[in-house]
Amino acid sequence: MKSLPAFLAAGLLLVTPAFAGDESGDSAANPAVHLSPSDAARFAKQIETDLAAKGARVAIVFRTSRPRGKLPPGIAYTHGAFWVYRDIETSDGRVLKGYAVYNLYHGDGKTLPVTRSYLKQDFPLNFAAVTAENDVGIIIPTPEMQRRLYGLIGTPAYDRLHIRDYALVSNPWDPRYQNCVEFLLDVVAASAWETTSYPQIKANLRAYFQPTLVKAGFLQRALGPAADPRLRTDDHKGPVRTATYESLSAFMLERGLAAQAYILNRA
Repeated sequence: MKSLPAFLAAGLLLVTPAFAGDESGDSAANPAVHLSPSDAARFAKQIETDLAAKGARVAIVFRTSRPRGKLPPGIAYTHGAFWVYRDIETSDGRVLKGYAVYNLYHGDGKTLPVTRSYLKQDFPLNFAAVTAENDVGIIIPTPEMQRRLYGLIGTPAYDRLHIRDYALVSNPWDPRYQNCVEFLLDVVAASAWETTSYPQIKANLRAYFQPTLVKAGFLQRALGPAADPRLRTDDHKGPVRTATYESLSAFMLERGLAAQAYILNRA
């Protein structure tokens, strides 16, 4: 690939690292670990303890694997996942109660193209180890929404909401691509409106969900895919909009789907 002129490359660096799902941690095969094992274990336990104290069977937790100074204004996190309190089978066959973490990851470019994604269940330690900042964003759904999400997550109907074509700034009003936060949004929407019809979900989101506006100039949009194939924007008309912690939490609070949304700082 030919190198881009310096002024274009600089512009792209303002855009490419910034979006939901843009992190090594979104490719489980090669996570960019930021915390030591002991610090990650303590932070994971802190998040679990916080959720348990609130009686959360299902929560949505966000992290960033990039320093916040490299993110655009108004976007604080790059990855989100469902945390579900349920039976977990250990490697030695024991069954314990704990939080399982349900993610959408993009491919690593070797076993799967980076423009494709897959669903993976892992654990709080995996999630915490990749954070580059000392906080996470948390959404606690209402008890009724937790009940609905609990019944959907991990089922074949949940799997059918997964769009395998991946884009960093996927348009949540459009069905062509998904990133990790748009997948969360689609699952929340399916639970809120009690439908797994993807066309209906997208129609409802166009009517009721306000995405986060991402500042991206014409040159970045036109040349971005040359620098990173995940930066696909052909699903956008006009401004680039995507789903983020900020827009998902606002949507859930405004529609009465969340009991609270808050930031938890690492002790």
